[in-house]
Amino acid sequence: MSKSKLPSEFAFQLIALLAAVIIVHGFYVGLIRPSADAQLTIQAALQASGEAFVPERSLFVVIRDFEQEACFILMIWALAIMGLKAWTTRQEAAMLDRNLIEVTTGTTVLPQDARSYSRGLEALPEADQELLLPRTLLNALSRFSTTASIPAVSEAVREQCDIEADKLDSELSMVRYISWAIPSIGFIGTVRGIGDALGQAYKAVEGDISGVTVSLGVAFNSTFVALVLSIIIMFALHQLQLSQERLVLSTQRYIDKKLIRHLAAPK
Repeated sequence: MSKSKLPSEFAFQLIALLAAVIIVHGFYVGLIRPSADAQLTIQAALQASGEAFVPERSLFVVIRDFEQEACFILMIWALAIMGLKAWTTRQEAAMLDRNLIEVTTGTTVLPQDARSYSRGLEALPEADQELLLPRTLLNALSRFSTTASIPAVSEAVREQCDIEADKLDSELSMVRYISWAIPSIGFIGTVRGIGDALGQAYKAVEGDISGVTVSLGVAFNSTFVALVLSIIIMFALHQLQLSQERLVLSTQRYIDKKLIRHLAAPK
């Protein structure tokens, strides 16, 4: 990975977080909380009047609290990060459809030929050269040119792919942290709601249970929303990891088919 790529990824993550905050908070201020408050007011009035009614479990009421808002912000942020990684993986995978090194059937590649095959890869645009397949091919050809050893080339390809797999895995650490943080925020909402309910227990003794029910609703709704969003993130994360693992394995097979099987060490 080039040095210029790190700041650009950090800037993307920062912009994605700010965008998630603005969009989600805008929805909450403009639509979700006003609708939820209106429904809760109607239900409280019906309950105070003593009329028999069945409270509706509205989506707006379920997601109205601050913990749920924070969970949605983190989910959108995580999905944006994974979207960037998925787009990068698609770019990497697209290189596998290109014939980056042309070795005709029956042709053998000797150590002295490695430099000529490297020129085509070095002529690629700089952005393409930074991708996994061109980098690994160049590393393999360079190793073959200096060592004239086919096992050394295979080991170089395997090491390069292992390093790439570790790098891709480490770059998802923020998403894993978010997938852990969302249920934690849900549990914070649960603790807050139960604490508020206990603080209003004296009203329930007097016959007014509206405050207790609202607080318990906060407790259970926050956990429910957090767990659902966590499931969504973990599903997307596993799909992304699967595509990245396939990319690394496909790169190894590509190099074995297009290059390594054509190598010939001098005797």
